[in-house]
Amino acid sequence: MQADPHTDALLARFAAEARFGATGAVITDLDGTAVHEFIREQWATQRVRAAGVPATEVLEVGNGVGVHPYMIARRVRGDAAMRHGERERIVREMGRLTALINAIPTDGWGSTFDWSHNRLSYNASWDVFLERELCIDDRIDALGRLGGVDAPRARRMRGALRALSGIAPTLAHGDMRLKNVVVDAAGRIQAVIDWDDCRSAPAPYWDLAIALHDVSIDEKRAFVEGYGLDADALAAIAPALRALNLLHYAPWLVRAADAGRADELAHLRARIGGAFDLYGP
Repeated sequence: MQADPHTDALLARFAAEARFGATGAVITDLDGTAVHEFIREQWATQRVRAAGVPATEVLEVGNGVGVHPYMIARRVRGDAAMRHGERERIVREMGRLTALINAIPTDGWGSTFDWSHNRLSYNASWDVFLERELCIDDRIDALGRLGGVDAPRARRMRGALRALSGIAPTLAHGDMRLKNVVVDAAGRIQAVIDWDDCRSAPAPYWDLAIALHDVSIDEKRAFVEGYGLDADALAAIAPALRALNLLHYAPWLVRAADAGRADELAHLRARIGGAFDLYGP
């Protein structure tokens, strides 16, 4: 297979500039499977930047003959926010930016939405997404078999998730956590990165279920206040947030069980069972 001289030259030029920190970074997919993710990331970052969210600027996505799929993004200066001393202030700003992201309307549900012309993988409703892409039945089954989630709790989860079907879809970052935020020395957010998990999903549920699960209780409060939610609003959406968070843990349970990692499986069961919750009944 012959290489495409244009894309070869383009990659070489940007790679050389990236080495000297001049323009950007080249991300290549050696397996050749991520071109759709690159296109989705380009679409999402263009939309959020227009809405006032500092995000990675994707300069070009390509998939030339003889060239691995690639994405060229402008280099972002700074450090990961998780290492900064002003985490609570940063998390509050992350909440505000997440609200801006979630205000961008989308069509369809899940990973295939406005960016794509594909129709067979298009989910026309939230309920279809739950069944076809999120695989709610398989995940709840895994939570029951491996995570200790009993039948009443499973029914509550289903009810909380099905109740979201009347919400219009909007853009979600899909992994809005400190590790995906770049800040300068003063703690000012320079860019929200890693948009490969972005989804068309119900707001604020999808992003908050992911963003809140691994920060401190004070940081949780800062995030939701930055988002624009008060304590009553948070309490109202909490059942669906818990249900989504648990569904995201199901694949981790399956991987631990398949690998025979009894210690990891026990740790996950304890977490799902509420052993680390010092505030609940």
